[in-house]
Amino acid sequence: MSAPRVGVVIVSYNSADVLPDCLASLAGQDVVLTRVVVADNASADESLAVAETAGASAEADVKVLATGRNGGYAAGFNAGLRELDLTALDAVCVLNPDCRLRPGALGVLAAALLRPGIGIAAPRLVNPDGTLQPTLRRMPTVGRALAEAVLGGTFTGRHGTLGELITTPGPHEREGRHAWATGAALLMSAEALRAVGEWDESFLLYSEETEFILRAADRGFGLWYCPDSVVEHIGAASGTSPALAALSVVNRVLLFRRIRSRSAAFCYFLAVALGQGLRALAGHPDARAAFVALVRPSRRPTRLAGG
Repeated sequence: MSAPRVGVVIVSYNSADVLPDCLASLAGQDVVLTRVVVADNASADESLAVAETAGASAEADVKVLATGRNGGYAAGFNAGLRELDLTALDAVCVLNPDCRLRPGALGVLAAALLRPGIGIAAPRLVNPDGTLQPTLRRMPTVGRALAEAVLGGTFTGRHGTLGELITTPGPHEREGRHAWATGAALLMSAEALRAVGEWDESFLLYSEETEFILRAADRGFGLWYCPDSVVEHIGAASGTSPALAALSVVNRVLLFRRIRSRSAAFCYFLAVALGQGLRALAGHPDARAAFVALVRPSRRPTRLAGG
């Protein structure tokens, strides 16, 4: 059997310090890299120049695409995707620029896409120190949102199926189907992308991969988790700002509203708002920003820096 033909889209924004390692890690992946697109969302640093330099020495054909604006992760991915010929590909990998693939990671993911009913494959994410970075998620429910609000995400993630985020090591050591996984690194079959369509750009940042994964599942393209495919991801270890934390929480609520009834969505909103309110009272600035954005829609982020 010939090696799978894979295209890669790396969405960058002020990523000059991490892009070289990300591009270098694409070597030795047991697949045929037909093209790598670095879709740059109007970076203010040297990302474009760094990508050009690093791409010139890469084994694959690297195209550096200046999108002209920071329209978000989905917008960057869609722009990069349009530079690829899906009819000549077996799969497309989307990568955060602060990801580094371990040797053979893409080959393992590509093999998973051969399973019946699977259209998306997710790797095991690790922190720079090698420790597990929880990536698996359960379907969001009102009960889970309420449990996380009252008991906290750390507790619910470790006990049974209480939480949406799975934080225990066990499930991350076993391959299998899951509701969804973090979108820092995903491999999607070309067939799934053609059938499901582009990512939803209205989310700007966060939940866009969730929406696509759930939409794909509705069309018969499930997600398979592959612990033998390992990707180092810096992002979760570097923290975020209160504004981005608020956007993440708001997008969770907006996504739930799309997939559930109006009454269920209202209950979910109340549960999430309760959790953020309690954490805000405890002095967490991220939670305060999220609570304000939830109860005052006019304070919700509508654009990203450079957008």
